[in-house]
Amino acid sequence: MKLPRLLFAFLACVALGSAAPAAAASKSPASGSSGPVYELRTYTATPANLDKVAARFRNDTVRIFEKHGMKNIGYWIPMDEKDGSGDKLVYLLEHASRDAAKASWKSFSSDPQWQEVRKRTEANGKIVAKAESVFLEPTNYSPVMKPGKGKGAPRVFELRTYAAAEGKLPALDARFRDHTLKIFAKHGMTNLGYFHPTDADKGAGNTLVYFLAHANRDAAAASWKAFRDDPGWVKARTASEKDGKLTTKVQSVFLTPTDFSTLK
Repeated sequence: MKLPRLLFAFLACVALGSAAPAAAASKSPASGSSGPVYELRTYTATPANLDKVAARFRNDTVRIFEKHGMKNIGYWIPMDEKDGSGDKLVYLLEHASRDAAKASWKSFSSDPQWQEVRKRTEANGKIVAKAESVFLEPTNYSPVMKPGKGKGAPRVFELRTYAAAEGKLPALDARFRDHTLKIFAKHGMTNLGYFHPTDADKGAGNTLVYFLAHANRDAAAASWKAFRDDPGWVKARTASEKDGKLTTKVQSVFLTPTDFSTLK
């Protein structure tokens, strides 16, 4: 028996409607298949020129970035000499996609305003000796890392990079997702963003990069001590490492926000 045309059309629409949520879910940022990408950049200034680099960003660069579709998330100076406190600027940008990042950088580089700024600020020689870039994709448990100032005095930030043991990145992610973030928050640490590098030569497949915020350096030390002594953490770590350690290397860099950082 043939269905009337109107009924057939109705059933077809219902079928398409029920399929839509599944299609949308497969493209959700949480799955890692779409959504913004982040770019972590580290600039090493030429000798005695970090202030000039910072001034160029403060007065011109951050504005021109936004003009070309790049979102300024945060700008920091390492706090410790071993991490480049006197010569490094660390910052995080958000792009709509990797292709968008490529297009933005191309238009930024050819912008007459930027070319004039660069010429003027480098009249006595280059002020940036080295620029490093790592593209990052948010994990499916990462909070949304967005610009916005914290309450009260500027916080201390901590950039942590974990190299996972071979084949252990999924287990490391699971430990953070199911346990670590909650225990961090319990002890006063603010979870800001958790990422994986997207390129093989920058650690894709075996690296976790994340940002925390602390009220100050003393608060960070107290929080880390309380975290490591927490029975919940001890239990989670023991259970997750019954077949061996999950990480081979952990790096921590404490950062102070610049006066022009959108995240403080």
